[in-house]
Amino acid sequence: MDLKREPRTKVPESFPFPFQPYDIQQRFMRELYKTLDQGKVGIFESPTGTGKSLSLICGALTWLRKYEEEQRQQLEDILQGKVTVATSADCDSKILVKETTDEPDWLAEFDEKRAQAEKAAELKEEIERKLKYEERLRQLKNETRHKYSVKRKQTAESVTKDEDVEGSVSQPSGSIREDEDDDDLVVTEYHSDEEGAARRIGDDDDEDETENDDEPNITKIYYCSRTHSQLAQFVREVQKSPFGEDTKVVSLGSRQNLCINEAVKRLKSVSLMNDKCLEMQKNKKKETDDKPRKKRKVGSGSCPFYQNMTDFRDRVLIEVKDIEQLVGMGKETKTCPYYGTRYSVPLAQLVVLPYNTLLHRSTRQACGIKLEGNIIIIDEAHNLLETISNIHSIQITGMQLVKAHSQLNQYMERYKSRLKAKNLMYIKQILYILTCLIKCLGGKVGIAPHAQKTGPSNVKLMTINDFLFTNGMDNINLFKVQKYCERSEISKKLNGFVEKYQPSVEVKIEAKEPANQSATSKFLQEISKRPLAAAKNNAAPIVEVNERTDEEYQSWTSPLRQIEELLLALTNADKDGRVVSNRQELLSQSSIKFLLLNPAVHFSEIVEQCKAMVIAGGTMQPVSEFKQQLFSSAGVQADRLVEFSCGHVIPHDHLLPLVLCKGPTGVELDFTYQSRDLPNTMDELGRVLCNVCSVVPGGVVCFFPSYDYENQVHTYWTKSGVITRLSNRKKILREPKKASQLDFVLTEYKSCIERCLKSGQSGGITGALLLSVVGGKMSEGINFSDHLGRCVVMVGLPYPNVKSPELKEKMDYLNSTMSTSDGRQPGQVHYENLCMKAVNQSIGRAIRHRGDYATIVLLDHRYSRSNVHSKLPGWIRDKVQIMTKFGPAYATIRKFFVGKQQQVVE
Repeated sequence: MDLKREPRTKVPESFPFPFQPYDIQQRFMRELYKTLDQGKVGIFESPTGTGKSLSLICGALTWLRKYEEEQRQQLEDILQGKVTVATSADCDSKILVKETTDEPDWLAEFDEKRAQAEKAAELKEEIERKLKYEERLRQLKNETRHKYSVKRKQTAESVTKDEDVEGSVSQPSGSIREDEDDDDLVVTEYHSDEEGAARRIGDDDDEDETENDDEPNITKIYYCSRTHSQLAQFVREVQKSPFGEDTKVVSLGSRQNLCINEAVKRLKSVSLMNDKCLEMQKNKKKETDDKPRKKRKVGSGSCPFYQNMTDFRDRVLIEVKDIEQLVGMGKETKTCPYYGTRYSVPLAQLVVLPYNTLLHRSTRQACGIKLEGNIIIIDEAHNLLETISNIHSIQITGMQLVKAHSQLNQYMERYKSRLKAKNLMYIKQILYILTCLIKCLGGKVGIAPHAQKTGPSNVKLMTINDFLFTNGMDNINLFKVQKYCERSEISKKLNGFVEKYQPSVEVKIEAKEPANQSATSKFLQEISKRPLAAAKNNAAPIVEVNERTDEEYQSWTSPLRQIEELLLALTNADKDGRVVSNRQELLSQSSIKFLLLNPAVHFSEIVEQCKAMVIAGGTMQPVSEFKQQLFSSAGVQADRLVEFSCGHVIPHDHLLPLVLCKGPTGVELDFTYQSRDLPNTMDELGRVLCNVCSVVPGGVVCFFPSYDYENQVHTYWTKSGVITRLSNRKKILREPKKASQLDFVLTEYKSCIERCLKSGQSGGITGALLLSVVGGKMSEGINFSDHLGRCVVMVGLPYPNVKSPELKEKMDYLNSTMSTSDGRQPGQVHYENLCMKAVNQSIGRAIRHRGDYATIVLLDHRYSRSNVHSKLPGWIRDKVQIMTKFGPAYATIRKFFVGKQQQVVE
């Protein structure tokens, strides 16, 4: 029970920390503590290298520990009769100090005493549950080493016996009649909301029993970040912190990261993995005496790892573990880490999870995440607005639409006699919607999408209502259709049908067909002619997992699940989204995309339910965008918002940020779309880099606005000889487009710099030059610390394409819904903010710790404008020097590094 109380005004003077914290870390933790205690919403900015993660951990967990102590004390005071609990509806669970008021009549007094006794008994039970569970964890923690050693020994002895079962699924012995086998593929009888269906069909497939009346209520902190690697790094910081021993932490992840069943892991489609896991979990409950087969195959068996959840949960909570450790423990105990971690959520104090799990409502509910009365911390939140919009935006291609229509139509024809009337009605409505969407792209049903020419390219952008009306879908209740898809699990059933029978999707039209025969008739004829090999064998096909190709996986997946996401998106309010119809020459290349314009509509529920929220990042500028587009639009009052920003921990003379307006020959550095392709501009850029590389030791990272421009400049420099001149001072490396090549390039970059440092910069080569791209793989998540990033060069301002229909619509939406700022349109401000957020992320790659030093060179005269450089991070903005001539800039850079080298010598 969460007891309400007034926020404490006293903030701790010091916080538990693994070492003596910096002053800015102390201020960060105090402000964080105050924000959580007062139930506010905070925007926290702390540059990378200032120990932000540890500050979040120690500040938040200090508050949680104090809060829990206060809750326990209040419970004890209630039981001892020092305070009473109000029981009226308007002040339920509030602590009221006993008052000496007039004595009520005997009946009111009796009712009051009875209510107080019941409440006290309830609170006493909660205390006992908490104490009992804490004692259980303490005992388990003391015994865990001994038990683990025994478990390992037992596991080693049984490996040979179980190795065929692990990663495999058991098959029922004997033959299976087709009708019985297909029962799992046919949707069960559907009851609409009006008929009183209170429970979703198949809830037991995906919802595990995370609720337990005996479990105590635990106030939690939900910590989110962008990637699993960032989450793992955060967990490692918790392990090293003073709270690592006594904090119950659980890390949530996807099946891709946590599944230990090899048969499921080998499925390359995420939707196939999810559906196969749910199917096997359901079969686990049905299975009685099935014998495992020796070969690892995919069929309709059960998962041997869906067991021992309570024991796994307790082992998760007694010691802080990251994702890799959870997977290792799951393999040792032969328990599914995916479901085991979900079982652990109710009793955890700190839940670590990816963005999508928290921000997507259905995913959040499936994981048993309850926000009421809990704390939310969203780290690396600089792209939070775009992340929310991307999560709730969806794009469907013409290929997917034709494929889904073909598969669903064949499904309906095959099981028509077994489907109830309401199921048939909704399936026909879905088929009608798919037909309308295909026609919207200029295509036809029953014809191969790559063979359908839809005419000249055309992009249309419409409101949701206009889109539905124009394409004849305004008479369909999408809310009911979407609810049917969710409850009947039609996409899951269709996936099973497609995997089993592999129905043909493409319909070939023979040249000699009768002229009056319709495409639909030919389509149905093709269905009836197609042999069903699996039906002849009266059994589901068992296919070797390792023999499937990527194309087979793709063809065996139904796109209906993605189309369901589109239908859900179309139920948004008309003003909050737009639909982009992108018609290309071929139907297979055409697409329909839902674009979410108002991310606050999906964020408001989160911020309303939680006790307090903090969004944090290394570069949160410009903060005004978060305030206006997210929090203000989500209904957060201005007095609830808290803003905190701190400088860097480095000495003042360790950073040299410069704005260069002109190059060595006096050519103005103008990288606008009109000027950046000019030979003079590219030549001058080459001269600037040659000069910079001649005085900067170690590594230089140069960011270009796009891959295309980087390639254009590199090609020009190769012909003009600039690359040769640069190679005399630095080894030149380029950011690859393929992620698989990234590690190789970074390794080469690092090893070259290290070789130069060890050899004393012999042979003229002083390090390496890395040509990178804003928004690419090098601009986020890569740390160019020390000699790896002594200089970061930013070429131009990476404004997005203003001609993009989606960007134009977003700007128009902001202009119509937001107020002007300093006489400037909100759409234009948003356009500039997109650019500056990308710049801030890129230049933040330099300076990663207190002893680091570097120079940041911004190449474009537009950086000298106040509306541009004012949006740089404060710790950089306050030190920026605007250089109108190159000579003084070159001398300043040279002096900066000479001084640092002298300090090293001294």
